[in-house]
Amino acid sequence: MTFIKVDTMAALRTGRSKLMTAAQRFFIVIAFAFISIVSAAASRADVAPGYLIHGNDQLSVVVYGDQTLTQTVTVLPDGNIALPLVGAVHVGGLTPDQAAKNIAKSLQKYVRHPVVSVAVTQEGQLNVLVLGNVKTPGKYLLPPTSHVTDAIAAAGGIGPTNGAYPNARVGAPTGAPATVSLQKLLHDGDTTANVPLQEGSVVYIPAPQTINVEVIGAVDHPGEIQLNEGDRLTMAIAKAGNSSSAQSDLNRIHITRTLSDGKTTSFDIDLYKELKDGDINKDLVLQKNDVVYVPQAKKSIGQTIGSGAIYILGGLRSLFGL
Repeated sequence: MTFIKVDTMAALRTGRSKLMTAAQRFFIVIAFAFISIVSAAASRADVAPGYLIHGNDQLSVVVYGDQTLTQTVTVLPDGNIALPLVGAVHVGGLTPDQAAKNIAKSLQKYVRHPVVSVAVTQEGQLNVLVLGNVKTPGKYLLPPTSHVTDAIAAAGGIGPTNGAYPNARVGAPTGAPATVSLQKLLHDGDTTANVPLQEGSVVYIPAPQTINVEVIGAVDHPGEIQLNEGDRLTMAIAKAGNSSSAQSDLNRIHITRTLSDGKTTSFDIDLYKELKDGDINKDLVLQKNDVVYVPQAKKSIGQTIGSGAIYILGGLRSLFGL
């Protein structure tokens, strides 16, 4: 019988070496995970709880135990990110935790029990184009949670509206275009009309439409006058001219209006009284094809009761270069 001498101590040393190797590997994974967590926390952007990932956001994607899969990525406008092995993964509209689960699910084919964390390291800004009746139209970079009012504010606010606010139109690369009632949003304070923006949104504020009215009688330039939709009676008379030589009587202006059914209606307005009261809502908003008749004063301009309105209308002409 042959006995094989076994070096017990050597065997123990070999086993201990194997055990140490496994322990070392486990420790390395844990240490890497801890360092990754600390690093991600240090570079994490200050985002609100429940923050939803947007296009242009910068993310730190950590796959524990595999440094080659750990990436800093930028979210594309369509909400996707590109990662090794799996390619495109959709994270737009998800919280960081939801995005991490989505990435882990995509990695299951290639990594055994993947553990993933996602942190937003920098919030992306939206490229938004603002056009139309704003003070400074152009392209603006806005925060990812911006709405229509933010775009309008960035563009310096709405230009002259001459009355009611128009309806804005908002287009985006995805989804149907939206119509926003600025009257409800800005005048009535209805925040439900404040449409959220996305990357590539275009906000268009239409300029007031033009209408034609006719001003006749005691004015300097009787005839057809072009106005912006929403312009009022004072603007029409100021454009037609009411210098002292015209001797306009602003106490009894006569308006003839054609209704939608083709019938006509007429009424008189004491413009001087309305201007004296200082309530702009009493200054009539004119409609397309209105006929404004300004009678001649029975007294001289210096004696006419309505002569005080002459100076107000003169101020209008000066302001608008009429």
